[in-house]
Amino acid sequence: MAGEDFQPWVEKYRPQKLSEITGQKHIVARLEQFAKSKNLPNMLFAGRAGIGKTTAVLALARELYGDNLGQSFLELNASDERGIDIVRGKIKDFARTLPLADVDFKIILLDEADSLTQDAQQALRRTMEAYSKNCRFILSANYSSRIIEPIQSRCAVFRFKSLEDGDIKSIVHDIAKKEGISIDDKALEAIMYVSEGDARRAINCLQGSAEKGKITEENVFQVSSRARPKEIAEMVSLALKGKFLEARGLLNTVMSKYAMGGEEVLRQVYREVIALGVSDKTKVLLVDKIGEYDFRLSEGA
Repeated sequence: MAGEDFQPWVEKYRPQKLSEITGQKHIVARLEQFAKSKNLPNMLFAGRAGIGKTTAVLALARELYGDNLGQSFLELNASDERGIDIVRGKIKDFARTLPLADVDFKIILLDEADSLTQDAQQALRRTMEAYSKNCRFILSANYSSRIIEPIQSRCAVFRFKSLEDGDIKSIVHDIAKKEGISIDDKALEAIMYVSEGDARRAINCLQGSAEKGKITEENVFQVSSRARPKEIAEMVSLALKGKFLEARGLLNTVMSKYAMGGEEVLRQVYREVIALGVSDKTKVLLVDKIGEYDFRLSEGA
């Protein structure tokens, strides 16, 4: 029971079937057709983290293989093992054996495939060709541009988009109800703001804020190390009015209160600049400066 209590909600409430997935409706519909026909091409799932790529693959594999999932499905994280040895070793060893299920092929999921080196991707291309009869490859990548063209041309490409606010709200409400947690509208809006369409981030934020059984806006922003949007907007407005000391004081307060770093502050400033009541010319100048200083911080300045 204790182990269940400490189970991450991301795993506890991960959809087990394609029909349970929230959002990505057009992609889920295609995958359901593949599961029904028990036939699918090699696929490349592209999109930012936390929007359902791995969940969709796992749900598809469960519907295809059922109890034989472990014998017919291999999941590898390419960011852990980036080199050519993973292709020559684990993938080939798994791909060269026949599936035991009533489906004619096995599935290999390469998560974060954009982390593979160029040499490893070239080796993977040849492996995909050699075992095309009894194996299907599903590659998951945050950036499809980092996957070499020969692999992309051998895959059906599915581009996952960030979840809409309604999707995040549905997921949060469902989990809160199952956990018996109270969440007010302001806290819900805060989770949607913090998550930016990322379901994993929303669920982790929800779990981290739920320690007292009631989730408040204050808890959400503190757990996620994000400032309230109005605090960031006020800080920028003060700076634009030339009130430097007041703006700097608010910046120090925000950074200490929410344990934020410089890059995190800049990302939030960037989000709020668009909504500021200033001219487009001023917004362009601000975005240019934000980009410059974000680059300097990322380089260690």
